[in-house]
Amino acid sequence: MDGIEGAQTGSGAGSPSAGSVTAAGSVEALLAGVGSFLAGADSAALIDQIRGLEEVKSGIAALQARLAIAFEMDQYREQAEAGVPAPEQGQGVAAQLALARRESPNKGSRLLGLAKALVTEMPRTMAALETGQLNEWRAALLVKETACLPVEDRAAVDEELAADTGTFTGAGDRAIIAAAKAAAYRRDPRTLSQRAAHAATERSVSLRPAPDTMTYLTALLPVAQGVAAYAALTRQAASARSTADTRTHGQVMADTLVERLTGTPGGISRVDIQLVMTDRTLLQGDSEPARLAGYGILPAQWARQIAAERPDEPERETGPDPEFSVFLRRLFTAPGSGELLAMDSKARFFPPGMRRFIEARDDTCRTPYCDAPIRHIDHIIPWHNGGPTTLANGAGLCEACNHTKETPGWSVKPQPGSRHTLNVTTPTGHTYRSTAPPLPGTLPAASGQEDRQPVTAVCVHQRQEQNQVEEQVHSDNVGEGLR
Repeated sequence: MDGIEGAQTGSGAGSPSAGSVTAAGSVEALLAGVGSFLAGADSAALIDQIRGLEEVKSGIAALQARLAIAFEMDQYREQAEAGVPAPEQGQGVAAQLALARRESPNKGSRLLGLAKALVTEMPRTMAALETGQLNEWRAALLVKETACLPVEDRAAVDEELAADTGTFTGAGDRAIIAAAKAAAYRRDPRTLSQRAAHAATERSVSLRPAPDTMTYLTALLPVAQGVAAYAALTRQAASARSTADTRTHGQVMADTLVERLTGTPGGISRVDIQLVMTDRTLLQGDSEPARLAGYGILPAQWARQIAAERPDEPERETGPDPEFSVFLRRLFTAPGSGELLAMDSKARFFPPGMRRFIEARDDTCRTPYCDAPIRHIDHIIPWHNGGPTTLANGAGLCEACNHTKETPGWSVKPQPGSRHTLNVTTPTGHTYRSTAPPLPGTLPAASGQEDRQPVTAVCVHQRQEQNQVEEQVHSDNVGEGLR
């Protein structure tokens, strides 16, 4: 997320211990040495240096894993001394590691799991990582493919493969995965079979951005269902091509998927997509990019196109689609800073309206380095501690970060700033800053341009009747949109 800074607290209560400061000093010395590193004099020397630095990176990854386990043990001890019930001890450890490594909480959990496996269960793989014979990614592949095994079987596979002896020298990712799978199956075929049966319960669908205003819609399905779905789309594409359809095979498959899922050819059916742009982009042809909730930044021309008609769809001979309409809702932002101040609504000021406001302001989870979708609108200062239900005291969080925030030792406080800002303090006393991202049209602080107060339009797409479309699009009061 833009506008996020990390900072470590100074001395005083809750500040890092002397030992950690000493460790930080040694890391600073290491970084200073890297900064003064001299490149080799010829091609051979440069390749030797690149190879050596790769081995150093692997060694550092191994050291991070050991430090992560040491930190977890310290946290368990401190939480036990503080009277935290045994089942709740260890909460927040992965989140703190994620912040320290500038990663998302989800990635922090995976890194902690990797560290546990390497340090406590797979010493040969750990040795290979420490000596640079495996990098962190390939060590993670070995850990992943043995995750379902009991501890003793995993240790046996680790001994059998013995990565620290150069077993995987010259091997690619697929070879490493195949070797680990084969060794795991020989040790415990029953568990592997049960794992395959359990995998069907993890079926899911996800969406992530792709370049050029495209997205990847991914479905994780049991093999039979996945093959059947793909075969059905392939048959439809072959049928369309046989009737002289000008679309490519892949285009027909994609269009068929969208139509069958949404029930409409264009794919837009009673959805609120929250396309945010400046009034200048919408009405005056300005080049300021727009922002689409759940996707990110979009070109101005594309935003105007979707506000006027369905994108990527041929113009209808009978005119605009009567089942498609655009509602506009004005958002008012502060001059220069882009702080979201207010939003049009016919309704009274009540929680659903506040939720839409905060979602438009925060865009994604407000925890530093986490860009997961917003699932909870949370009080920054908890309600039970006297925190008011106000926009300034509200923040959008993913479910995992909201639960982490409630564990002992964590605190979040709103801070004054040009845009909505909050500080997240972890149980170790480290503080990380999160600032709401600027809305489209916000001028850079050092741009030297005259401050303007951008009026931002949210385009809401819904299926309605034609007369309602005309009434909303041509109304002088563009704020009378979604109720």
